[in-house]
Amino acid sequence: MRSVRKCSRTGCLEPAVATLTYAYSDSTAVVGPLATASEPHSYDLCEAHALRLTAPKGWEVVRHEGEFAEPEPSSDELTALAEAVREAGRTDRPAPPTESTDEPRTGHGRRGHLRVLPGRT
Repeated sequence: MRSVRKCSRTGCLEPAVATLTYAYSDSTAVVGPLATASEPHSYDLCEAHALRLTAPKGWEVVRHEGEFAEPEPSSDELTALAEAVREAGRTDRPAPPTESTDEPRTGHGRRGHLRVLPGRT
């Protein structure tokens, strides 16, 4: 079974096998094995993008030596996937709330967090 995490590069659907992090103080990009959890300031990369990564002039790339291996799915990933499939297949979902007509409508067809106020004269 393939990993649930995918490459962070736009348009790439390959499974992630490496994690990219930056050490800004050292002007270094570090490409290592896939982290156990997705972090907000790191990027998951497929093997092709991990191997082809280049850094800006003056920066150094520190890359994991050896091959990147696709990780085995953890029980957390399998549980999350099973829950998502189960939720998508539910037929007893509550109906969406009805819209109030006394509030101004936004372009999204639902009540927004911004309101239109009358102008001052």
